[in-house]
Amino acid sequence: MTYTPLGRSGLKVSRACLGTMNFGPPGGAGVGSCDEAEARRIVHAFTDAGHNFVDTADGYTGGHSEEILGRALKGRRDSVVLATKAFLPQGPGPNDRGLSRVHLTRALDASLRRLGTDHVDLYQCHQWDPDTPLDETMATLDGFVRAGKVRHLGCSNFTAAQIVEAQWSAARGGGTPFTGLQTQYSLLARSAEAEILPTATRHGLGGLAWSPLGGGVLTGRYRRGDAPPADSRLGRLLASPSPRARAWGGQFLTERGLEIADAVAEVAAGLGAAPAAVALAWVRERAGVASVVIGPRTLAQLTENLAGFTLDLPADARALLDAASSED
Repeated sequence: MTYTPLGRSGLKVSRACLGTMNFGPPGGAGVGSCDEAEARRIVHAFTDAGHNFVDTADGYTGGHSEEILGRALKGRRDSVVLATKAFLPQGPGPNDRGLSRVHLTRALDASLRRLGTDHVDLYQCHQWDPDTPLDETMATLDGFVRAGKVRHLGCSNFTAAQIVEAQWSAARGGGTPFTGLQTQYSLLARSAEAEILPTATRHGLGGLAWSPLGGGVLTGRYRRGDAPPADSRLGRLLASPSPRARAWGGQFLTERGLEIADAVAEVAAGLGAAPAAVALAWVRERAGVASVVIGPRTLAQLTENLAGFTLDLPADARALLDAASSED
């Protein structure tokens, strides 16, 4: 098993990170629908295989993801790098969301209760908060570290400029900097290569790539001219009453996306591998990526995904995929 330091820290994480967005009942944005029994099997198989990095968030399936994960980790907690996030609404009030001192303090305590632990190893800002002074956010997070409730800090979906501002804020206050950055990154979405991942590396953050399978398009599940299966994530997204959810799903299912999926399938056929394994192996090898977040809903999907962390892509296969997915 290969482990790597998370950014400029001594925290060692596996190259595969188990994302638990699908643990719990079906919810918004196409997430959920993995029941507790299957979630427990996924967690145990993942950790039994030697992987140690697990990620969740307070906003996933209304908190059910954290609760299910906490129960699944009983007896295994000390061997796992446990990460969660805060920002998303936890109630109707104006202080029930964001990165303010009030909300983050409430959110962390609630996450710890749901997870059944006294600390998390990586606590992440789920997204940028334009309404809260950054110094307030960073000072609050540093207080969590000093109190022993959090070991390391990270962010998700920050721009390059926001990463720099956060690290400067931590330095000004003599506080704890970020060591992890979650960013969307796949053969379908390579914009992070231009500024975000290089900036993160320069400022001591290890990249955690989310949606590495492009919403499932890169697995070869979707076909031109056919509607997405109703039980698939894209099927649920595109059938959602939410315009935002439909737009999110539509970004993946494009002609360009299907052409890239064809290239992945071509490489996979030549290597005798599953398309998902090829797509994950490509992301795993990219500069600035410390770990790749996978989000299986079934044990079978986990097995298929984990093959991407032992598959070595030949140079000609990487070149073909690079060319097919180029955003120039």
